[in-house]
Amino acid sequence: MFKIEQDKQGTLLLSGRFDASREESAMKCFNLVEKSTEIDCSQLEYISSAGIGVLIATQKRLMQNNQQLILKNLNPHIVEIFKYAGLDAVFTIK
Repeated sequence: MFKIEQDKQGTLLLSGRFDASREESAMKCFNLVEKSTEIDCSQLEYISSAGIGVLIATQKRLMQNNQQLILKNLNPHIVEIFKYAGLDAVFTIK
């Protein structure tokens, strides 16, 4: 199961498994992001290439307006994937 929630500060909270089966619904949510936004991944168990693609598409769109996604609380395995793919140069990872 995958969920996207937003807290009172505007941080998006991702939980569960972000895979291709959730790509379309996640893209609808991320298309609403118009300014720099923190993404709390403390409850994110897994992210597939499709999930990463949603984040990259959103990041590219935001960067056109000098905005960005800020990823925080990634589990070590996901951080490793992002570093291996060079995505630590694309995203701010806290």
